[in-house]
Amino acid sequence: MRPLTPALSAPPAWAQKPYPPEAVEALQPFGASLFLGNFAGTWHDGMASSYALLPGDRIMVQAWGAYEFEGVLVVDRQGNIFIPEVGPVHVEGVSNAALQKTVADSIAAVFTQNVEVYASLLSSQPVAVFVTGNVLRPGRYAGGPGDSILYYLDRAGGIIAERGSYRHITVKRHNRRIAEIDLYDFLVNGNLPRLQLEDGDVILVGKRGAGVAAMGLIRQQARYEFDGKSISGKALLAMAQPMPGASHASVSGTRHGRPWNSYMSLKDFAALILRDEDIVEFHADVPGGTIMVGAAGAIAGASRFAVRKGTTLRDLLHYVGVDPSMASIEALYLRRRSVAEQQRKAIQDSLRRLEHTALTATSQSVDEANIRVREAELVQDFVKRAATVEPDGVVVVSRRGELKNVILEDGDIVYVPQKSDVVQVVGEVAIPKAVVYDEKLSVKDYVQGAGGFNDRADRSHVLVMKPNGEIGQVSALGIGPGDQLMVMPAYDSKMVQAIKDIVQIIYQTAVAAGVVLVPFWK
Repeated sequence: MRPLTPALSAPPAWAQKPYPPEAVEALQPFGASLFLGNFAGTWHDGMASSYALLPGDRIMVQAWGAYEFEGVLVVDRQGNIFIPEVGPVHVEGVSNAALQKTVADSIAAVFTQNVEVYASLLSSQPVAVFVTGNVLRPGRYAGGPGDSILYYLDRAGGIIAERGSYRHITVKRHNRRIAEIDLYDFLVNGNLPRLQLEDGDVILVGKRGAGVAAMGLIRQQARYEFDGKSISGKALLAMAQPMPGASHASVSGTRHGRPWNSYMSLKDFAALILRDEDIVEFHADVPGGTIMVGAAGAIAGASRFAVRKGTTLRDLLHYVGVDPSMASIEALYLRRRSVAEQQRKAIQDSLRRLEHTALTATSQSVDEANIRVREAELVQDFVKRAATVEPDGVVVVSRRGELKNVILEDGDIVYVPQKSDVVQVVGEVAIPKAVVYDEKLSVKDYVQGAGGFNDRADRSHVLVMKPNGEIGQVSALGIGPGDQLMVMPAYDSKMVQAIKDIVQIIYQTAVAAGVVLVPFWK
């Protein structure tokens, strides 16, 4: 036996379904994760070696030998500290690393021999910085002069997703721009300007520039902001970093005042000029040589398999582990997404016809009109309940011990039922329950074991669902171990005009999902 492709725990990312429209609305700007309290608690006192001293800073100075002094000195408004017998020493703007030499040189200029000096910055003066523009909580925030703008932006609640820019952030001092910061350079390249803030500086977050929503097979799904009015596909590719499986991109937006969309390879996309508010989704559209199938039920071992296209059911079964003492191998069946979708569509079409019939029924009198209104309300309630039924997409592949060797489709699930010695009785019975199988028992006997028919039961229409997924009348299929008996509801054709459609839907849901819907005339 040739081995299949190794089993996977889940389909690869590029095999997932396209994202729904509401997912576009939920996208956050690229970089939004920066402001989740990551920096707000990281204040420091400016003790870094590159820190430039400011008025208000406190310095410990010690001297011994021919000149002795010990004390804590504060940098005054002129940027000086005053050392007794030496005089003022200008230290404003001096880096923390150069402080020792600056103080030692000043003392040595007066006491030229046998003097040792030690100088150390004890603490820096806190500064208050204004943060404004498109931030969540504009205001005045205290911090250290060496703290980055990320600290102050985080304190202000971060950049407003709907209108704030991550690429146009201005730092102003005395109404003059001293720095322009692009956070994308930090996010992508790790570069952040080293800027020492002063008391009264202003951080201004500008308006968001042109942006594109990018989804699908990329490293980070987000809204990406760009400079300028036009955006190249190449620039987006460089930033969004598509996954290896991505081969195509779909683009939707507005051109010349009208909705516009296009689908192209990544090579063509790189040359495309995008517009503000375009939506780009990256896809894997290159035909592959494998599909994903699964196994469920009474199995042992792997439940997901990557197999070659064209693999048949019998081929797969060589690799599905089962316990023969527990598994009902002769009753296995398939669950197929395409079949479930067809069943869902058929039910939805029937529900639409039913609702249309109920809402457009004519009346000959006021009393009859009131009856029709009430019927319409009941029908709409039934439609609402029926719309929630999820079809199983069962494909019967085994019958009387013979297995049909069908070709597998992507997403198929091979279901191996567990052996059972009971018969489930559900639907219009007094107490739905399981009854031990006995070949001598009739339908009526099994129903009696479940408390008997209730007053809504249609005693002449009992369906049976076999372990292999087959469904039909008991009179045609008989009863066996592991079966499920479904007692269908009776109806009075005089009650509502749409009774035929309702009964059809009840049978459709029973066949598609093994569910007996309770009608509204109970």
